[in-house]
Amino acid sequence: MAHIEVDVACQRLRLFEYAGRPVWETAVATAKNGVGERYGSYQTPRGWHLVRAKIGAGAPRGAVFVGRRPTGEIYSPALRQLHPQRDWVLTRILWLSGLNVGQNRGGDVDTMRRYIYIHGAPDEDPMGVPSSHGCVKMRNDDILELFERVPAGTRVHIIA
Repeated sequence: MAHIEVDVACQRLRLFEYAGRPVWETAVATAKNGVGERYGSYQTPRGWHLVRAKIGAGAPRGAVFVGRRPTGEIYSPALRQLHPQRDWVLTRILWLSGLNVGQNRGGDVDTMRRYIYIHGAPDEDPMGVPSSHGCVKMRNDDILELFERVPAGTRVHIIA
């Protein structure tokens, strides 16, 4: 079955086809606080997840999202200077939901209630270096490709 693997140690995301072979790979940036599942930890949760929702279809490259809603803005370095404290969520969102009760689903370890996504990030943000608030950040061109290649319900395995 097709699935996504996020390798935190390598800061890589791989898309596997049905035969179990990787067909696509890219650099990502996971949490600067490392891995963990607790609410408020700003860590990337481990284990099996699925893409619960795909958000942003048809939005322009660089569209800015706040609370999963497009703001109508298109990201630029000048916009970043105006809003230096924003956690930039751009272009597309794959909202994750945990599958492991007690590890990443339910209670204070619920990935979906923590609003953990795979999403686009500013092009000048480094990839391959942990730097997010818990999400999996990607280049905008990469999230556009991944968004088109996977349906909602696709399984995502986050490994440390």
